[in-house]
Amino acid sequence: MGFDSSLFHALHHLVDDSDKSTTNAPTQTYVRDAKAMVATPADVKEYPNSYVFITDMPGLKFEEIKVQVEDDNVLVISGERKREEEKERGKYVRMERRIDKFMRKFVLPENANIEAILAVCQDGVLTVTVQKLPPPEPKKPKTVEVKIA
Repeated sequence: MGFDSSLFHALHHLVDDSDKSTTNAPTQTYVRDAKAMVATPADVKEYPNSYVFITDMPGLKFEEIKVQVEDDNVLVISGERKREEEKERGKYVRMERRIDKFMRKFVLPENANIEAILAVCQDGVLTVTVQKLPPPEPKKPKTVEVKIA
C-alpha cells in the first residue's frame, strides 16, 4: 500500500514552500509554528504542589530559549537553533542536524501560579516548573442574627 502521489506531492510542496514568499504571511507563520510544535517533544508531570514541563533543547544555549506566558494561561516554550558560522572555508558534504525553530504551547490549569515559574536548562534539557496555587478556602456559612420585632 503506497502513498497517493498527488497527496504526497501536495503535502511535500506545502512543507517545503512554507518559508518562500509565494504563500501569504499568516499561512507561512502557521506552517512554521506547526512544524516547530511537532518537532519539539515534551513530558509533563504533575506533583502535589507543581506542574513540571520537560523539553529537550539540544544544542541551544540558555539565552536562546524563551519561556513565556501568553493570555494569562498559555505556557510557551520556544527557541531556535541556527547554523554555526564557520571560520574556515569548508563545505558541507552532509547536513543532517536540524536547524529549526522549537516551540511548544501548553494551556495551564486554573490552579497554576503564573507568578511562580522556574525554568532551568541543564545538559540540553529544559525543565520548567509551574507552582500550583493553594486551594481556595471553603466558604463558611454566614450567620445572620435574628432580632425580635
